[in-house]
Amino acid sequence: MEVEDEWDLSTEELDSLERDAFQKIAQLRHSQSQSQPSPSLSSQPLSTPSPTTYPNPFPDSRPQKVVVAAFRKISRASWNAKERLWMFPLSSLSEAEKILGEIPGYNVQVENIDPLAHRAITAASAVPDLRDRYDKIPSYVETKLLPFQRDGVRFILQHGGRALLADEMGLGKTLQAIAVAACVQDSWPVLIIAPSSLRLQWASMIQQWLNIPSSDILVVLSQSGGSNRGGFNIVSSSGKSRIHLTGLFNIISYDLVLKLQNMLIASDFKVVIADESHFLKNAQAKRTTASLPVIKKAKYAILLSGTPALSRPIELFKQLEALYPDVYKNVHEYGNRYCKGGVFGVFQGASNHDELHNLMKATVMIRRLKKDVLSELPVKRRQQVFLDLADKDMKQINALFLELEMVKAKIKASKSKDEAESLKFTQKHLINKIYTDSAEAKIPSVLDYVGTVIEAGCKFLIFAHHQPMIDSIHEFLLKKKVGCIRIDGGTPAASRQQLVTEFQEKDSIKAAVLSIKAGGVGLTLTAASTVIFAELSWTPGDLIQAEDRAHRIGQVSSVNIYYLLANDTVDDIIWDVVQSKLENLGQMLDGHENTLEVSTNQPENSSAKQKTLDEFVRRCDGRDELENQSNPKRAQVGEQLHVGTVFFMPREGLLQVDGF
Repeated sequence: MEVEDEWDLSTEELDSLERDAFQKIAQLRHSQSQSQPSPSLSSQPLSTPSPTTYPNPFPDSRPQKVVVAAFRKISRASWNAKERLWMFPLSSLSEAEKILGEIPGYNVQVENIDPLAHRAITAASAVPDLRDRYDKIPSYVETKLLPFQRDGVRFILQHGGRALLADEMGLGKTLQAIAVAACVQDSWPVLIIAPSSLRLQWASMIQQWLNIPSSDILVVLSQSGGSNRGGFNIVSSSGKSRIHLTGLFNIISYDLVLKLQNMLIASDFKVVIADESHFLKNAQAKRTTASLPVIKKAKYAILLSGTPALSRPIELFKQLEALYPDVYKNVHEYGNRYCKGGVFGVFQGASNHDELHNLMKATVMIRRLKKDVLSELPVKRRQQVFLDLADKDMKQINALFLELEMVKAKIKASKSKDEAESLKFTQKHLINKIYTDSAEAKIPSVLDYVGTVIEAGCKFLIFAHHQPMIDSIHEFLLKKKVGCIRIDGGTPAASRQQLVTEFQEKDSIKAAVLSIKAGGVGLTLTAASTVIFAELSWTPGDLIQAEDRAHRIGQVSSVNIYYLLANDTVDDIIWDVVQSKLENLGQMLDGHENTLEVSTNQPENSSAKQKTLDEFVRRCDGRDELENQSNPKRAQVGEQLHVGTVFFMPREGLLQVDGF
């Protein structure tokens, strides 16, 4: 018997099909002795066969051949044997519906694409492909992009510069967005909306990666004082004077958008980047209603979030509306399709997960996990995060620094050894006082940053030195109902291992609050790959030991380390001291200088394609394990043939019809 190549069946499978076919034919002939209905093919739920059995999509080879022949009549249709899908371009959809609906002698039911999905597909296929602008990225930036980051930049460009970059935390979403902005330089200035704790981080990254004057990077902060070592154009939001965003890059917080809404609309920013875009998940929040018109109006809009939805699909709606306002304009239509309907417009459920995932991936979203691109990542990466401290928190520290400068001047002018020693003792006391007061001044900004990390949903370690800082972080996590452990000098030695075991084994424990001294040695906390330092230590070995609680044998991921620093605090002094000590130790022990270096050089490997969106708008029901196995979905025999769900990949120009 001649076999259609498209079905790729073994001899054993064919024998099984033939036996089943004869049995079915006998049953059909018996039932047809009573009546003679017209031939038809049926629709039953698609399922994954067990490893020991084989699906029997068509016991009679005739329907198989009829359907295959029909698909071959569709313009530009092709069979993907690996995925077991027939694929054809959107332009062939009407033709496909007509041909499949008119198969002679059979009643074929074709499921039409949902109107909302159809509009999204049409809109995505109509946007301009800007990938030819990729060569506008400065060579210095392009050479430092990892392969998957280059793929992310190209994805955003090929989707017209309007996309959701949903990479897992620590994979460089900021750098990818900056690279995209460089490709559309003719549409500058750029507006960046970010959580307040990340404004200076954005400024530093832009300064690091783009060759533009620091004065062209405007940052709106709650206070405009401080040393501003980066040379940024700092504008205070606390004054009564009108704020003017005149930089090439203008960085504001979500909380400020409402205050500046009219000015932002009038300014007509063509490039808008919204970092941690899940801040827009609540449709009723003022920051959402104020931010959306600004994003919608932009020619290029990039949303960044490692967790676009934290619990349910409705949280995605406003982000999708911001990117495709003409498509996602009716929350009831979206809610009825993807949120299992709702009562009085409240959409708490979830439905059609696979369709929403495929629709977003094909039209607006790219997401990679660490496990997808692990081979491309450096083993350990350090990053500096610069905090914005309020005037009231800086007042005491500024006074202490002035006093310190006076003591330094007196030491320099001292005429006796005893006088110099006395002044040096005073100097040391002042520095210790600055160390203590800096910790207290940083607490509000540290908690603000920790709130951002909590929403990312990852496990993390956070180190601090002073008791008020440790207490504040721990209390903040408890208030936010985040499962956590705490190990400091007051933790009994007998209970420490139990706490470590809980952190390593329980998914509900997300954070470990650790003192740099007590929690920095002798512990294995490899369940986390994110390490945060709320404070610095005078001893570089303490910092490296603390880093290595996560970066040690048993760690299967790249470790991202974030140092939270604040200008005009003790951080200015300690960072330089730590660097100097490391250089001396490196020369003595290793024969070369070592530094607590913020990594920029990254290895380059083969390109990685976008993987499936793991645990996204899905419940934790074990489905992820099934996704890694072969899952051929085929229709079953019955009364009608259901030509399964159709998905579109706009940039490949193909529709996918599941199962045939």
